[in-house]
Amino acid sequence: MATFTQLASGNWRVQVRRKTRYVAETFRRRKDGEEWALEMERNIDRNGSSKPRVVRNVRTLGDLIDLHDEDMREVGKPPRRSKAAVMASLKTELGSVKLPALNRERLIEFGRKRAKQGAGPATLAIDLSFIRTIVTHAVAVHGIEVSAEEARLARVALSHLNLVGKSKERDRRPTQDELDELIEYFETNRRQFIPMGRIVRYAVATTLRQEEICKPEWPLVDMKKRLVVIQDASGTTRQMSGRYFLLISEELRCLEGRPLRHSLILDRA
Repeated sequence: MATFTQLASGNWRVQVRRKTRYVAETFRRRKDGEEWALEMERNIDRNGSSKPRVVRNVRTLGDLIDLHDEDMREVGKPPRRSKAAVMASLKTELGSVKLPALNRERLIEFGRKRAKQGAGPATLAIDLSFIRTIVTHAVAVHGIEVSAEEARLARVALSHLNLVGKSKERDRRPTQDELDELIEYFETNRRQFIPMGRIVRYAVATTLRQEEICKPEWPLVDMKKRLVVIQDASGTTRQMSGRYFLLISEELRCLEGRPLRHSLILDRA
């Protein structure tokens, strides 16, 4: 029996469950989804292929990454900056690997290569976690025949080789002399257009993330009330459009005198 769900984008998500088989597909028009669902049910009844048309073109890990990205955007969950960067890197390194060749040996080889390039245990753990997530998504949502177990076994093997592990906890903060040296380097570099000295001071004063520092625009800043709205910040829920951040004296000094003609509060002068 087919289930039809209209997504926030206006598209229709169609799911077919029949005789222990499951397939899903997204359509712009419900009528197209109904025709596809009927075709899938007939194919399953005839013991034919139940794979949707999009799956027939999925042959490599790069295809799986694109499919995962498309599905997440379809439901209003596009990858954020860090995840998008990891996915782009994986597509560059492993995107051309055929699905039958995406096995434990190939992933271990990838892990060894990344370690030689300087990737630490925590970075490599993130890479393998995303690979497993992407593969599991392909199996669960689209019924693509690819094994997520291979990624798990590769992680176990790389853990035994001490190439995968947890990140090391920082045991100290930078001293004021070290910060002053960094700021002096940035502010005396004539080729430096990004105001890194100001960004460093603001980051130390606020402890905000990179995106939370550079993304806010002047309409979100109230200098009189000493408030800035951080939109889509880490930790906010879907129902919240942002959170208010109270600026203290040091943080205000970083913003005072900034030209209002620039949209970003820490844009270059």
